Amino acid sequence: MKMEIVKDYKNDNFHKDEIRKSWFDATLLRIFILATCFKMLLIPTYHSTDFEVHRNWLAITFSLPIKEWYLSNKSQWTLDYPPFFAWFEYFLSQVAVYFDPEMLKIDNLNYTSPNAKLFQRATVMIADIILVYGVIKIGETFCKSRSSYLILSFLSIFNVGLLIVDHIHFQYNGFLLGILLLSITKVAEVDKESSILQGAVWFSMLLNLKHIYIYVAPAYVIWLLRWYCIKGGKFFSRILKLGSIVLIVLILSFGPFVSQLPQVFSRLFPFKRGLVHAYWAANAWALYTGADKFLSVLWKQLGWLQATRTASMTGGLVQEDIFTVLPTPTPIVTFVVTFASMIPALWSLFTKNEAKITPKHFVRCLILCGLSSFMFGWHVHEKAILTAILPLCTLAVVDKQDARVFIILSSAGHTGLLPLLYPTELTPLKLLLSLVYMMLAGIILTHKFHNSLLKKYEWLYVGILPFVTFYESVLHKLIFTDRLPFLPLAFTSMYCAIGVTYCWLLYYYMYLGDRFQNDITMYKKKEENIIKSKKKHYK
Repeated sequence: MKMEIVKDYKNDNFHKDEIRKSWFDATLLRIFILATCFKMLLIPTYHSTDFEVHRNWLAITFSLPIKEWYLSNKSQWTLDYPPFFAWFEYFLSQVAVYFDPEMLKIDNLNYTSPNAKLFQRATVMIADIILVYGVIKIGETFCKSRSSYLILSFLSIFNVGLLIVDHIHFQYNGFLLGILLLSITKVAEVDKESSILQGAVWFSMLLNLKHIYIYVAPAYVIWLLRWYCIKGGKFFSRILKLGSIVLIVLILSFGPFVSQLPQVFSRLFPFKRGLVHAYWAANAWALYTGADKFLSVLWKQLGWLQATRTASMTGGLVQEDIFTVLPTPTPIVTFVVTFASMIPALWSLFTKNEAKITPKHFVRCLILCGLSSFMFGWHVHEKAILTAILPLCTLAVVDKQDARVFIILSSAGHTGLLPLLYPTELTPLKLLLSLVYMMLAGIILTHKFHNSLLKKYEWLYVGILPFVTFYESVLHKLIFTDRLPFLPLAFTSMYCAIGVTYCWLLYYYMYLGDRFQNDITMYKKKEENIIKSKKKHYK
């Protein structure tokens, strides 16, 4: 049996040139087609207000002159993404007019028709081609075996978080994350200047499509500064090249809106929205807010609080909040805490020994930056966890420690997204989706590394997650009927926050201690031991 494993490992190795042919690989093609067919089945399902948000953006960019794009407020769903995304909506609108011109009228608020729904759903699926291309390119760089490459393709293309957020709830995260993967791939090739510059272009474009990716920008800055600018011996010329790329992209993006800049920035950074989102993202602030609610009840019982106002943070609304017992964080406090939590990872990446540094260290630093921003950022959306989960897919297929964190983080992170699908009729679907992906990810990665990746208590935590969803969707209503309506959401957020916090701490411990073990090294050691034991046997 052991000899077969080693034999399979040897036969499984393939070169980067062979991976490039994977566009025509039958298995990858089947994964993509199957995923697309499944997404088509989701077209008639529930969609959130984000559907109307993007329909309204189509109408704004189609019906109004450019100078009014960021000024229009006929709908509450004003344009609040960077200019490149506004242009993305504009180009979509040029096609949308052939499907249903009514959807492009600025006064047709909350307009939904079969053709409009089909068009918008289809655009998300078509845009996912960028995600597939990003997976292919990053697989070329990081995957050293065919099995790793195909597992990466499955975990990424069938990522249940993207299925929930993009193809049911409705957004365009897939193609944005595809661009992120492309930029990672390019900047990872530090010995190729042209590749580095292409990566800088991709990431600059990404920031001007959705500004939330600024949270992982520090990882890019440190990586390019230390391992491209300083290492190359051409510091000033290379800094100038990178700076020129960023400046040119910014001019192309914001230049047409120079007269609207104050309005644009007020839309991009709406600090009056409050610390937590409509329901708490599964982060440190969920635990902090939950602690404040518990203490306020306890203080009241003890007579230390005469009265407490209605808890606005349990109303599912987007608004400014004031804590009852604990200090109320401000935007500047969350910014300082977020940046401070990134510093150890950034410092480690900057000071890493040149003989030991690999592109994996950059990706891990990027993941930690994404996790830190999710943990401590202001008004974090629950779907922002995907910024850490998707890049982690890449490393989960090549290192067992990354795989361990991936199983826990993806399980907790995806479970935290499930309350977005609140209609009762979606309960079986969301339970099935999360459970199947969770089980397949655990089984596939455990089989790949021929070892149980999680500790017993970690498996226990993950195993409870489906029951958390069952309580949130079904059991709470049976027990409490209409009472305590926000309790299941708060409980889900806090339980998932425990897992996300654990992953953040565990990954930091592994990263700073450099405790990752490459699977190829592991298999080589196994091979050497098997050969040695066989020689002893024959002797």
